[in-house]
Amino acid sequence: MDLFKEILINTLEKEKVQISFPHFNENIGELFEKECYQALQRIKEILNDDSFDDKECFYRTEEIVKTFEELGCISLIRHDFG
Repeated sequence: MDLFKEILINTLEKEKVQISFPHFNENIGELFEKECYQALQRIKEILNDDSFDDKECFYRTEEIVKTFEELGCISLIRHDFG
C-alpha cells in the first residue's frame, strides 16, 4: 500500500493544485496501473540493455534506482551510488 500511496502523491503533485482537483478526471486505479507499467517497462529496458557487461551490473542497478526515484517512491537507506 505504501508504494501505491507514494505513486499517487507523486502523480497528484504534478496536477494543478487547488482545494479540489477540477481537471483530474482519471480513474485512480488506471492511473496507478499506467505508472507501474511504465516503470516496469523502463526496468525491462535496463535489464535487456546489452551495452552493459557483467562488470557494469552496478550501472544497471543505479538505473533501476533512478526509475524508482522518478516515480517519487524511492526510500533506500543505503542508496549511496554514484
